[in-house]
Amino acid sequence: MSDDPRLRKLRDRIDALDIKLQELISERARCAQEAAANKQRAGLQNFYNPEREAQVLRGVVERNKGPLSNEDIARLFREIMSACLALESALNIAFLGPEGTFTQEATLKHFGHSVHTLPLPSIDEVFREVETGHAHFGVVPVENSSEGAVSRTLDMLMKTPLKICGEVELRVHHHLLGKDSDRTQAKKVVSHQQSLAQCRAWLDANLPGVERVTANSNAEAAHMASRDAACLAIAGEAAASIYGLKILAGNIEDEPQNTTRFLVMGNIETSPSGHDKTSLLLSGKNKPGALHALLAPLARHGINMTRIESRPSRQTVWEYVFFVDIEGHIKDKKVRQVLPELEKEAAFLKCLGSYPKAVM
Repeated sequence: MSDDPRLRKLRDRIDALDIKLQELISERARCAQEAAANKQRAGLQNFYNPEREAQVLRGVVERNKGPLSNEDIARLFREIMSACLALESALNIAFLGPEGTFTQEATLKHFGHSVHTLPLPSIDEVFREVETGHAHFGVVPVENSSEGAVSRTLDMLMKTPLKICGEVELRVHHHLLGKDSDRTQAKKVVSHQQSLAQCRAWLDANLPGVERVTANSNAEAAHMASRDAACLAIAGEAAASIYGLKILAGNIEDEPQNTTRFLVMGNIETSPSGHDKTSLLLSGKNKPGALHALLAPLARHGINMTRIESRPSRQTVWEYVFFVDIEGHIKDKKVRQVLPELEKEAAFLKCLGSYPKAVM
């Protein structure tokens, strides 16, 4: 222990700040309990408000003056909010498993660690678990910045009664994992098909003769590698820890900004937060210029379209539906005005949900 008086003074100050922080966090928790009691007296069933949490986190980031990064300060407050919400009502969150997937990481980033998580083997089962009420919300991947849309999620969005309640953007770092330090003895490398695609150039350069095998998830690939020294896996750091594997090469994704977007699905309608998106499902009439006619009302009303994706409708051969994300909430004036015009031009229109934009 150093006897430096300056260091002792700093430590005393830190101790005093810790005491004050703990008192304030406890006071916040008591306020959360009081809010829960008020909601119960009013007969409200939903204790989780995505728009409120997004507003709080945006405020945290806007006030941040360092030295902690915006991401670090948001994560700290997310965990405080998660613990306080658990005092009101414990949330059950279904996600595309098993444990160790990037979807689990996205789930914990959005909801914090004070929720009950339920890993499920398929996207379909995540939707079904929320639809039946066995889980309050579900988290599924919807698109990757380098590999595009997750088709199964789009297919489920066409038929589910659930609403999109939120989104999570997660910077994805892929690592090469194995039981042993010598990767030259590997016979195969296993991962989800999207992860293999996202690391294609690195694999071509560093493991050109090794067979590439697809798995249902990166976590499943890590589990396989944990049982076979001749098998390597591409997965995240969490999977390495869970399955006792060594990181043989880190950050092997071809695109340094590789990011995956996830959707939070639920049975609630989310109120405006001030910085929102609305997701729509549209199909055009069978006539020339149908897509232009569908999108023209957005331009006329000055509404920014942030994404469009097409999928077969599965109703008629060569008929397609379009998934469109626009800025704004369905309760915003401009969005309310444009919807009747879109409906007039569309053969089919479904609002998939309005929800807060990802904060971090």
